[in-house]
Amino acid sequence: MKAQLLVMSTPDGPFTILAQEGVVLASGWTAVPGELTGQIHPELRPGDVEAVTDLGSISRAVEAFYAGDPGMAMAVPVLQKSGPFRAHAWEVLRTVRPGSPVTYTEYAELSGNAKAVRAAASACAFNAAALFVPCHRVIRTDGSLGGFRWGLAIKESLLAREARESLLAREAG
Repeated sequence: MKAQLLVMSTPDGPFTILAQEGVVLASGWTAVPGELTGQIHPELRPGDVEAVTDLGSISRAVEAFYAGDPGMAMAVPVLQKSGPFRAHAWEVLRTVRPGSPVTYTEYAELSGNAKAVRAAASACAFNAAALFVPCHRVIRTDGSLGGFRWGLAIKESLLAREARESLLAREAG
């Protein structure tokens, strides 16, 4: 089955999405599609890819994120494949509130195994669907950023953007 490839311009640089039938397979801040495909489980990798100029609700969710509404991205369907802990951990990431990052230790606890801090960090490292599965919302216990596949400058920008929007929402509400 053919997948669709879209490269969008964002304030954090090019954001590329690989989707199939309205479901995100991979995404990240790159203009090089090959940097995404290695993160996709081999059973899910598409054989054919076509470049498109719009992905409907997926595109709108990215635009909404950068316009101050990160919630739409959490409603976009994502398909990733791994073992039970990692698959569950990815779902848990989608429940972490924007503007309220968690530590790797807290993330492990939320994922059901407080002792699985390394496994939780691994779930972040192997997350193929950046933004839609917001691994950028996980930081180190000391408050430092930790790692991020797309670079710490982008992680810092995403967290700062979400913190501003969260503050504005609290002040308005």
